Amino acid sequence: MKRRQFIQTATAGAAAAAVAMPAVAQSNPEVKWRLASSFPKSLDTIYGAAEVMAKMVSDLTDGKFQIQVFAAGEIVPALQAADAVTNNTVEMCHTVSYYYVGKDPTFAIAASVPFGLNARGQNAWLYQGGGNELFNEFYKKFNIYGLPCGNTGAQMGGWFRKEIKTVADLQGIKMRIGGIAGQVLQKLGVVPQQIGGGDIYPALEKGTIDGAEWVGPYDDEKLGFAKVAPYYYYPGFWEGGPTVHAFVNLEKWNSLPKAYQAALTAACTHANNWMAAKYDVVNPPALKRLVGAGTQLRPFSQEILEACLKASNELYAEISAKNPDFKKAIESMAAFRGDHYLWWQVAELTFDVFQVRTRSR
Repeated sequence: MKRRQFIQTATAGAAAAAVAMPAVAQSNPEVKWRLASSFPKSLDTIYGAAEVMAKMVSDLTDGKFQIQVFAAGEIVPALQAADAVTNNTVEMCHTVSYYYVGKDPTFAIAASVPFGLNARGQNAWLYQGGGNELFNEFYKKFNIYGLPCGNTGAQMGGWFRKEIKTVADLQGIKMRIGGIAGQVLQKLGVVPQQIGGGDIYPALEKGTIDGAEWVGPYDDEKLGFAKVAPYYYYPGFWEGGPTVHAFVNLEKWNSLPKAYQAALTAACTHANNWMAAKYDVVNPPALKRLVGAGTQLRPFSQEILEACLKASNELYAEISAKNPDFKKAIESMAAFRGDHYLWWQVAELTFDVFQVRTRSR
């Protein structure tokens, strides 16, 4: 009798588990996506954020949602990653929105524009100030859903083969620079070139370009720019806190189970924080190594910065006059920036300046 009751109880328990377990499993289908990165594998931080994101998605879904990351050029060239998403060649990509200003200049504002927000302000605006909602409404036109998935922090101003002391020194300079920043510098005589990260060094080495900006000391050191351009300028006023995005094909995003949408969103947020923290760790020692090896570190002059600010505001007004999407986005960013930097100046900047002064004694 006891044996029969044990078998009945065990069978009932197994049946209950069989009912419960498949119900969960059935709600989590196996999904396999491909992601096209705009970055080479050698740049382990900006490229690596996509791998960090993909691993977390897999971990959160017990391996049922898999995203395979492909480096720039493995499926499509670096600057065609968003096109591949729009056309559903791949389900998603990891890229910088301002690479696609040729389609619409509004793309740039989602990433970074000259004299825009720093990394903390950019995150605050996107996550809490309505920025993500604003841009995803815009991205619908391109069959894209965007998620912040990285931030490099304030970037450097770039490498030059000669010193840049005045606005006049910018005349005729061929410079690798992306997004709206190229259009700003064009007003001051620069000839902007949009080139993928892996192609910058040979262009500098051959003299096809006279200068180039990329990210900062850690990545720039890896790419070898110091070997062919001795002058390293700061700050990259066009990228105070550029967001790197995960772009997802909109139809694919809408077809995901809600749990997978949540997992992907959480993983991108994690990668966003991971990238910023990693760059803050690896950039300082890289800068020390570069300067120790002979790199000539230079600040942009006040004259250049003020001329670029004037050119930036003129350009924003010109584009806003004929592009309502750009106007809406730049006005939203500017309004947020006003309050953000007011607060930053009261608390953060005062603290940071004190820290710099005391540490330099």
